[in-house]
Amino acid sequence: MQLKSILNRVQKHKSFVYEEVEWGRDGERASLRVSIRPRAHTRPVCSGCKRARPGYDTLPTRDFEFVPLWGIAVFFVYALRRVNCKRCGVKVEAVPWATGKHTLTTAYMQFLGLWARRLSWSEVATIFHTSWEKVFHSVEWMVQWGLEHRKLTRIRSLGIDEVAWRKGHEYLTLVYQIDERCQRLLWVGKDRVKTLLGFFRGFGRARSARLRFICSDLWKPYLKVIARKAAQALHVLDRFHVLQHMNKAVDEVRAQEARALRAQGREAVLTHTRWCLLKRPENLTEKQEVKLADLLRYNLKAVRTYLLKEDFQFFWDYRSPSWAGKFLDRWCTRALRSRIEPMKKVARMLRKHRPLLLNWFRAKKRISSGVVEGLNNRLKLTLRKAYGFRTFEAVEVALYHTLGDLPEPEWTHEFC
Repeated sequence: MQLKSILNRVQKHKSFVYEEVEWGRDGERASLRVSIRPRAHTRPVCSGCKRARPGYDTLPTRDFEFVPLWGIAVFFVYALRRVNCKRCGVKVEAVPWATGKHTLTTAYMQFLGLWARRLSWSEVATIFHTSWEKVFHSVEWMVQWGLEHRKLTRIRSLGIDEVAWRKGHEYLTLVYQIDERCQRLLWVGKDRVKTLLGFFRGFGRARSARLRFICSDLWKPYLKVIARKAAQALHVLDRFHVLQHMNKAVDEVRAQEARALRAQGREAVLTHTRWCLLKRPENLTEKQEVKLADLLRYNLKAVRTYLLKEDFQFFWDYRSPSWAGKFLDRWCTRALRSRIEPMKKVARMLRKHRPLLLNWFRAKKRISSGVVEGLNNRLKLTLRKAYGFRTFEAVEVALYHTLGDLPEPEWTHEFC
């Protein structure tokens, strides 16, 4: 079977004909060069308005890189025509195998983009004997196409979080759709507050008004933006971050008390107990269980802080907002009377955000940060696979490509 027959089967283009196929060189590698010509009596299509227009002139031939065959580079060779369009002026014609000024065919860009979702971009470039830049531009093209064609209808639940991506306290603000039927990245932006305001402006008032649930952490600027832009949505505070604040208080008390015991020359009972106090009881190892049981015999601030933290976990087991509110009030009173300043700080914070905490029960426990944390883990894996992106633009493209659940152009033939 001739190569032209294969191409006509897997990548046939209306109004164009494959002609000669000849051997060539792509650097040190052999290549196949496939000449293409327009069919007789067909007019070129304007790249602006996408309508057939009369020809103007013909440009020199250009090479468009296609999917390699048996590891051999394949190039389409074609002389682009210019059209005389009464609406757009003189324009270069649109061809079905490439877009804009790209030197790669759309089939090859999609081919590289799909592999870039499975492997790191450097590995894809090495395997297919291409450059990192070509892989990046392929992924960027797929992301741009997906963002232009994605649907933002029927979004009812959002998860908002931030992740540090570079040293020097540089953060990414992430907005996820966390509906049961669809979990995906909707927005990624640099920094925090201005980015979140930018998301809601782009999202639109009509879509914002249809939101039912929003899940976020306790960061005050986020709370203000959400209250301003989506006041009708039930705002559920992130359960994970509440526990994070408590663990931070436990660790702070443990470290302070361990230093005080060493200074007094007393028994170092808090040595190597950090994870005994921070882990959930069901996640402790056998050795940690023994260490914790021994530690609980002592009347230490660290032990009392740990018991307060564990006692608070019963809060999440309630079903009624009113009974959960009573438990929260009693727990906060106990924490404020404990004379343990880090835990008193947590109690004051929880009292301040009491209505938002109780929204967890008003939402019937249907919205949680579990989906957000799962997506964040995939995000961190994407950043690790890249061994550190240098620009925000590259990070943005990579995250939309991996987490955005974006639509893809239809293939004439699936190559992978």
